[in-house]
Amino acid sequence: MGIETPPSPPLPPAAASRHHRRGLIWLLVILGVVYAGFRYRQVALPPPKAAGPGRTGAAARGGPAVPVVAVAAASGSVPVYLRGIGSVTPNNTVTVHPQVGGEILHVLYREGQFVRAGEALLDIDPRPYEATLAQAEGQLAHDTALYKDDEIDYQRYLTLYQQNIVAKQQVDAQQALVSEYKGAMATDQAAIKAAQLNITYSHITAPIAGRLGLRLVDPGNVVQAGAQTSLVVITQIQPIAVLFNLPQEDLPQVYPALLAGQHPAVDAFDSNNTQLLARGRLETIDNSIDPTTGTFRCKALFDNADNKLFPSEFVNARMRVGSESGLTVVPPAAIQRGPNGSYVFAVDAQHAVHVVPVTEKITEGNQVGLAAGLAPGTEVVIDGADRLQDGTHVRARVQPLPPPLTAEALRAAAPAVAGARTAAPAAKQPRRQSPIKH
Repeated sequence: MGIETPPSPPLPPAAASRHHRRGLIWLLVILGVVYAGFRYRQVALPPPKAAGPGRTGAAARGGPAVPVVAVAAASGSVPVYLRGIGSVTPNNTVTVHPQVGGEILHVLYREGQFVRAGEALLDIDPRPYEATLAQAEGQLAHDTALYKDDEIDYQRYLTLYQQNIVAKQQVDAQQALVSEYKGAMATDQAAIKAAQLNITYSHITAPIAGRLGLRLVDPGNVVQAGAQTSLVVITQIQPIAVLFNLPQEDLPQVYPALLAGQHPAVDAFDSNNTQLLARGRLETIDNSIDPTTGTFRCKALFDNADNKLFPSEFVNARMRVGSESGLTVVPPAAIQRGPNGSYVFAVDAQHAVHVVPVTEKITEGNQVGLAAGLAPGTEVVIDGADRLQDGTHVRARVQPLPPPLTAEALRAAAPAVAGARTAAPAAKQPRRQSPIKH
């Protein structure tokens, strides 16, 4: 006969409540541990390796071919340019001042007008100088008559002296009087020339060809000779100069060419360095290096026939000093960069791409010159590289290698770029609001 276990006495209500709460607490703790482990796997543990960023596993395993755009690398040379920021400077600047005093009668030019050398600009009242001229001419006529009369008397005295009728003293006195009036005549002639010159100065003309500035004086004003009053400023803009600085390390590439009589070509771009404004040539360089900046100043001249360059305008100067030859040329879009340096995706005969490390020598415009790593004629990917890895099969659409961007091509493209900017202005950026602390 078995021993019966007496049933447990029922828990009091307070104890049952505490036991229920303890169970809930343990349940919450277990759920928290499970959630923490799940988050740890998401954050701390690395994800499984994929075929590559943006690459599908099908492509890596030789699935459907990836469509790409490719070009064939070419053998060629890449130009070498030196660049500097400069400003447009007039080749000549003249501030016109009055050389005679008087009232301004006429202003014969328009503000901003282009004038030729010798073209009339202003008229100052010439009547006082015309009167002075008439007075000098009258004095010359008077002194000329006296000179002729004394010259006749001198010839008479000289004849009488040869006949021993008059003394030598009278002959010498008459000769001195003739010389005196001859000097007076020379003085009168100088006074006439001075008066004529003042009349010429009263009609002010342009000393150089160029563009006039704003009008500085109006008709009716009285100006004085030698005063600081400026009548007008003329700036010569055809030709025009650009002054720009280059670091002293570039001097060996510039100075020998100038000594040999060569003048490298210089292109002037706008302040955004996108639009070609003008083409010119290097005229000369300064005779010393600025010790505070370690740069030397260059002066380039431009014909500026289309007036694209304006005085005091900031421009970007680009000067060609040579070229790097014997390079393999590819577009910049073909160059990829990774932890081990630059590389390209080369397409082989089986339409598979391979990672080929390359050595960049020079980049200029839409050309990259490679010194090593890639043979000319090799097809390289320029679009769609983000879906590739070594060995991926591709369906390549081969395009011709773009021609180099010459200065003429940039000048031809400049109106289209300017029109696009006008037709599609940049959208306004939304104002960024500062976070509000609660």
